[in-house]
Amino acid sequence: MDLTHFRMVLPPALTQPTIDLLTADGHVLNLVVVKSAAHSPDGDALECDVMKGAANSVLDGLRELGVDRMGSIAVDDVEMMFSRRAGQMEADEPSTLVHTPLWAAVEAHIRAEGTYLPSFYLFLVIAGLIGSVGIMSNSQILIVAAMVVGPEYNAIAGVALGFDRGNRRRVREGARALTVGFLLAIVVTFGFAVLSRAAHFETEAFQRGVRPVSQLIDTPNFFSLVVASLAGIVGIVSLTEARASALLGVFISVTTIPAASDIAVSLAFAYWSEAWGSLLQLLLNVVVLVIVGFLTLRLQRRLWRRASRRAGAEVEE
Repeated sequence: MDLTHFRMVLPPALTQPTIDLLTADGHVLNLVVVKSAAHSPDGDALECDVMKGAANSVLDGLRELGVDRMGSIAVDDVEMMFSRRAGQMEADEPSTLVHTPLWAAVEAHIRAEGTYLPSFYLFLVIAGLIGSVGIMSNSQILIVAAMVVGPEYNAIAGVALGFDRGNRRRVREGARALTVGFLLAIVVTFGFAVLSRAAHFETEAFQRGVRPVSQLIDTPNFFSLVVASLAGIVGIVSLTEARASALLGVFISVTTIPAASDIAVSLAFAYWSEAWGSLLQLLLNVVVLVIVGFLTLRLQRRLWRRASRRAGAEVEE
């Protein structure tokens, strides 16, 4: 069963209203209250488990009481629970109420992944270098490896969330990270490609103009738009429903890192039209992923809320 665990520290004045709120909700179980057990800040400690689909309303109620402002709320997923009552609760409730995402946790996860530490830029550069080797050696396996290493989708999701929430700072930070990260990856990869060309490390087929991997990357078309759109949808749904395997599929389906690598390699080998095509491919994928991610996030939230309200009305009837 999908359960969410709440752990709270709050001043004594809020303890009884919080207990009343939680006990009145039939989706709350295992409520534990320990008076004067908390320090820094001092106060009472409360813990409970909540059916995941009802966690949104419970969290909203706690915030309305001011628990987050005057105390703190920690939220965790319950990996496993053995409880007859929990099992009966799951059996009695509509599946929508059981599996609705906790939107605050989804957004917190996207924000956490959208922190642009030095490792973010390091991984972009390394992914760009791996991609360039794949291009010069006509190795599709290395292109896939570069896609998996690249962390750019975290920034793209962060920008989409920023648009959804009207958070201009998050949009600016994400756009800056993508711009600086891709430019850095292109510059370093360009230097590597220049050295590889001078040393004739590229494959003989690549020297003769046989570049099937590069041609797939530097020719954006209708199918590029379709794949980027579908990947944007799958990416956001994977984040909201914690489907890691599907999110990995997004990483290896969008032509962002390979396009950045191909820009650098094409410039190093003076393939100007290929470099232009790869730049268009990169811009197309990033823009489409952001737009589709924003629309999917907003639509998904509305659909889940509507389904939850409908399920709640059915339960009351």
